[in-house]
Amino acid sequence: MKPNENKIAFFSTQPYDKAFFNKYNDEFGFELDFFETQLNPQTVILIEKAEIVCVFVNDIVNESVIKQLAEKGVKIIALRCAGFNNVDLEAAKKYNLKVCRVPAYSPQAVAEHAMAMILTLNRKTHKAYNRVREQNFALNGLLGFDLFGKTIGIIGTGNIGKAFAKIALGFGCKVLAYDIVVNPEMEKDGVHFVSIEEIFKTSDIISLHCPLNEQTKHIINEKSIDLMKDHVMIINTSRGGLIETACVIEGLKEGKIGYLGIDVYEQEEKLFFRDLSADIIQDDAIQRLMSFPNVLVTAHQAFFTNEALTQIALVTFHNIKDLLDKNDIENKAALLV
Repeated sequence: MKPNENKIAFFSTQPYDKAFFNKYNDEFGFELDFFETQLNPQTVILIEKAEIVCVFVNDIVNESVIKQLAEKGVKIIALRCAGFNNVDLEAAKKYNLKVCRVPAYSPQAVAEHAMAMILTLNRKTHKAYNRVREQNFALNGLLGFDLFGKTIGIIGTGNIGKAFAKIALGFGCKVLAYDIVVNPEMEKDGVHFVSIEEIFKTSDIISLHCPLNEQTKHIINEKSIDLMKDHVMIINTSRGGLIETACVIEGLKEGKIGYLGIDVYEQEEKLFFRDLSADIIQDDAIQRLMSFPNVLVTAHQAFFTNEALTQIALVTFHNIKDLLDKNDIENKAALLV
């Protein structure tokens, strides 16, 4: 039977995905099919008569999956996120599938979460909250430092990096940035573009806001950590693969890294977006990270605001409608293939 061009099969869906996509579907009239499971070579079979699949950050969209999608008559792969490192774009071209994404939903959501992680690690508000609930009003062990005057290094100055820079400047920080393209608007605001080596050597806090690709994979590694200041703070709200986990664990053990905040993790597809409270987690690296008192882990929630989820739903629907109606998308950054 011929696939339905009005039907979208969603993978890795959570209750909030259903709520927001159903809420904003009235003006589009798509038929929505939601699956909680991850898209992978074994779950492609779940797709029935749909020309569109909608995927998220941890879905597996490799050549094997894309070949099966094409055989099922799928024409469009719509990512409801900005990152696309989990999609084999060359395979999509080979099998003539269009691929689109949401290049910017709420940069402020991720930027604000990055600053929230910095403040939490520094002022230890999460520990203070638990102490006071147990009637412990002592301040020992809660000592922090003033952010004012500290040097924050930003790696990646896209929409999120730019939003984070404005927040950091608002705190009175000296803001350094590295990107392959210098942003004159940010320079006017007082951001200093420098080499990545200077970011590593001079920053009190390093915040990662770059995409994951061959050039940026494990950008935080043994060599880069050696260049950093003692007791540096590292924040990652971008992609887990930017950090070589084993090297960061060593840096924490040696005291070189003073604070680590991660909202993303290399092997997060086996953990994040699930309730594993009754399970024995087999990932020794994440267990080791969470054992450090100076490490803060959140489960890929930086994007998770009402404004961001609204934009994600609307932009995803508009992308799909444009591709169905015009075989193109006005916002060129949204069209990958």
